[in-house]
Amino acid sequence: MANEASSNSFPVLKRTVTRMRKQQRYKTHNSSLFSSHRLDTDLKMALLILLVMLTACAAMPQDLSGKMFIFPQETDTANVRLSTSMQSFTAVTACFRSITDFSRNHNLFSLSTPSFHNGFLVFKEAGNNVIDIYVRNNRVTFTGQDYMLNTWQSICTTWDSESELVQLWLNGKPSIKKFIGGSVITDPIVIVGQEQDSHGGGFDINQSFVGMMSDVHMWNYVLSPCEIQRFVEDLNFTPGNMINWRALEFEATGRVLVENKITCE
Repeated sequence: MANEASSNSFPVLKRTVTRMRKQQRYKTHNSSLFSSHRLDTDLKMALLILLVMLTACAAMPQDLSGKMFIFPQETDTANVRLSTSMQSFTAVTACFRSITDFSRNHNLFSLSTPSFHNGFLVFKEAGNNVIDIYVRNNRVTFTGQDYMLNTWQSICTTWDSESELVQLWLNGKPSIKKFIGGSVITDPIVIVGQEQDSHGGGFDINQSFVGMMSDVHMWNYVLSPCEIQRFVEDLNFTPGNMINWRALEFEATGRVLVENKITCE
């Protein structure tokens, strides 16, 4: 009887051991899956935190004093988008310094709105020292400008909706004032390096800027001649209250470099 009981118990014991082994393998498998899932979740969380940190750094204002943007080649992609502190305004002064060896058409400063891709545009035409200013798609041409190649130059443009006049200042020398019209500018996108043919896009390689640019400032009012002269001479001028090179929020796309603007005194 004892031998029979042992004989009958052995298959039961064998089945029990087999079942326990299967359960252990199942638990081990599930544990691996859980660990793998947890690892994936932790990795995704780390990447998300990194993305948030990078976005925060990109959006954080940067002091670019003594630095410049470099656009080293013709493209229809390379550009820098500049954030403005206001989304609605009725006057503009935009100032910057730039250098290029291109005599062909090229953009210098492009502001678009949802309704007007040339909301406020400073555009150098090919040859003949001609610079065009656009406000809400209306164009005014300034001729006889001493626009020099391979030389750093200071350019300021003013516009006021009350007088509806626009004026260009090249290296501290004012143009005549011309009527251009216009009223309020809303929801702007400001880009340097490319000219916008649509709100935030529509770039043309044949209008791209190749060279260096620095000290980009923008105000929501017309600067006085003395303030413009202080900007030209890089003295103690009031920085832009809409775009401030000393506290600049920007997003660079494509081959754009930020380097020190080295001068020898």
